[in-house]
Amino acid sequence: MSDSPAARLQALFEGHRLTPTQRRIAHCMVRGAAEVPFLSSVELAELAGVSQPSVTRFAVALGFDGYPALRKHLREVAPAERAAAVGEDSSNEYQQAVLGEIENLRQLAEMLADPAPVEEAGRLLAASTPLPVLGLRAASSQARGFAYFAAKVHPDVRLLDEGGSMMEDRIDAALYEGATALLCFALPRHPREVVDTLERARKAGLTVVTVADSAFAPVARHSDLLIPAPVGTGLAFDTACAPMLLGRVLLEAMADALPDAQARLEAFDTRAAARGLFVE
Repeated sequence: MSDSPAARLQALFEGHRLTPTQRRIAHCMVRGAAEVPFLSSVELAELAGVSQPSVTRFAVALGFDGYPALRKHLREVAPAERAAAVGEDSSNEYQQAVLGEIENLRQLAEMLADPAPVEEAGRLLAASTPLPVLGLRAASSQARGFAYFAAKVHPDVRLLDEGGSMMEDRIDAALYEGATALLCFALPRHPREVVDTLERARKAGLTVVTVADSAFAPVARHSDLLIPAPVGTGLAFDTACAPMLLGRVLLEAMADALPDAQARLEAFDTRAAARGLFVE
């Protein structure tokens, strides 16, 4: 497992039952792991968009006497000085957004130093036929992109990117036809319908694999295996380069677990060439 400041922070939070407000603080701290040890409780509260007493209660929930004790601990496990942000002082807001996404991808690379969760997810997804892939609203493009490529190597992929009363029927149909797992892409703002759908899916017997923006996202408690990939928040609308790349990594892991994946790809290439499907 990665020994980055973000990974050490996440390890500190794991195993604690956190309220939604506390999960928000935890998510904020993981995203700014290099800066957090230098923030006051008031500054952290402002950064996370919560009250200062909420930060104090969060520290106590983790087993510390208060926020000063938590900050002292963080300074012991985090780097001794602030991480220098490349071009932070001279970059405009558009450059800052790109630099933020580069940092998100760096965090993802560090997390993937331990490939076991992704490999386990690949095996679970490969073994499920059909394979439902869920993503609503902001996450719909991630789900659609995964399903598009997954269909080239997996025999039966079911895209669930529209909510409504038919969602439960479609999951029931997948279960009836042999589905054992469901892949969910969950990005903020998290639709209540996704949380409710995952809860029902697990109760029905599906193993839920989730790609979310944080290990503390609302979908975490309804996921059997959650792999986090941070989103960028520097623009008016969130950017999701890391979740998209993680989806491609999961595709690779799933293909590795499918014995006929290469044969399916070669057969598709042969058909595509015969049809003149692509322009060289």
